[in-house]
Amino acid sequence: MATLRLGDVAPDFSALTTVGEINFHEWIGEGWAILFSHPADYTPVCTTELGAAAKLKAEFEKRGVKMMAISVDPIEDHLQWINDINETQNTVVSFPLIADSERKVSEMYDMIHPNASLTHTVRSVFIIGPDKKVKLIITYPASTGRNFNELLRVIDSLQLTAKYSVATPANWSYGEDCIIVPALSNEEADRKFPKGYTIIKPYLRVTPQPE
Repeated sequence: MATLRLGDVAPDFSALTTVGEINFHEWIGEGWAILFSHPADYTPVCTTELGAAAKLKAEFEKRGVKMMAISVDPIEDHLQWINDINETQNTVVSFPLIADSERKVSEMYDMIHPNASLTHTVRSVFIIGPDKKVKLIITYPASTGRNFNELLRVIDSLQLTAKYSVATPANWSYGEDCIIVPALSNEEADRKFPKGYTIIKPYLRVTPQPE
């Protein structure tokens, strides 16, 4: 199978999860989704990650983003491990965890990297838009826990780009100035950005964040 790339339609699948059988595209519905993989249950970094994700669930929901995690462990392990996560991370994990014992979804999304492990998934992240296309792919090594606040920042940027003709500069945070995309002429920018904009270079035009 070819490697999944940005702009590809996210492969659809049905899978057993901790909240029952789910069809991925139906579950996404008309909104956004984030799918992230974990090397294994009952591991320390994964425990902190799922706890961090659970604590930010309301922030993802506020942006219309559903969360789903996956590892290659069986459903019984997932259900027991969630108790450990809730206890040690002082939270409640309520989003679905896929039990991918046969590695069907993991292989479909190229989550198993043989140089890292022949059997376990690496820490992959996929952000998927309402059009079911992949908007972001990030892969971390097993030893590095993800920054879920950074994933929220990326989602804010992606959603601004989807709604307005802007990009976000380096180290951008929500509420800061954005960049008008080069494909938009100055005449179009005049109409589209009533707050105005500053031309630093013909290709670099800065405007207050729309909204």
